[in-house]
Amino acid sequence: MAQRHSIDEYLETIYFLAFPIGEYSPQSVGSPTLAARVAEMLGVSRASSGEMLKRLEKEGLIRRGEHKEALLTGTGRARAERVVRKHRIVERLLTDFMGYTAAEAHVYADDIGETFSDEMVDRMEEKLGNPDRCPHGWPVDPAFEQAENNELAALAELEPGKRATIVRLAEHDGELLHWFYDEGFVPGTKIELREAQPAAGQFTVKVNGREQAIGEKAAAGLFVKPA
Repeated sequence: MAQRHSIDEYLETIYFLAFPIGEYSPQSVGSPTLAARVAEMLGVSRASSGEMLKRLEKEGLIRRGEHKEALLTGTGRARAERVVRKHRIVERLLTDFMGYTAAEAHVYADDIGETFSDEMVDRMEEKLGNPDRCPHGWPVDPAFEQAENNELAALAELEPGKRATIVRLAEHDGELLHWFYDEGFVPGTKIELREAQPAAGQFTVKVNGREQAIGEKAAAGLFVKPA
């Protein structure tokens, strides 16, 4: 049975793909449409994604761009930002108070996020001490997130020999997120890009005193602040 996703999950996904630093998107030949990337990230068919995008457009939450891409309207962006903020605060609740790992928190926050009202999230944020970031390094405040985007780049975009600090982890791919934590690619970690072979989708990095080969997907999902 195909997985169904809510309007808020679609808006959250479009939000991540709409800004200069967003979630992972493959850098393969031929740029996929935003609608195709939404379908890929949510694990649904392009037909299902297309139907939901039509619904979002009808409800005034997105509009179509010059190339038929989905763009958030003012109303859609405001709602998406509330969803994103809620998700990140719930993740902190799960890690800080309930003992879940950061990777587990992302999955459970998706499952239970919609059960909390905005007022409940405000109280939750206060009880948590007004955290600045979610466990994966993404700012709770969307305005700060978008301002910080100018200081960051995907690891895959760096020149070999460049050093940087990991600030955020792409989180929509659960398997990749678990891999980041298992391999020590966590926010605050110093990293150096030793070699890049984009055509082969292969990168070599130095992290925690060791050299390691990683794929394009991982290199594109590590958002870093160059030294």
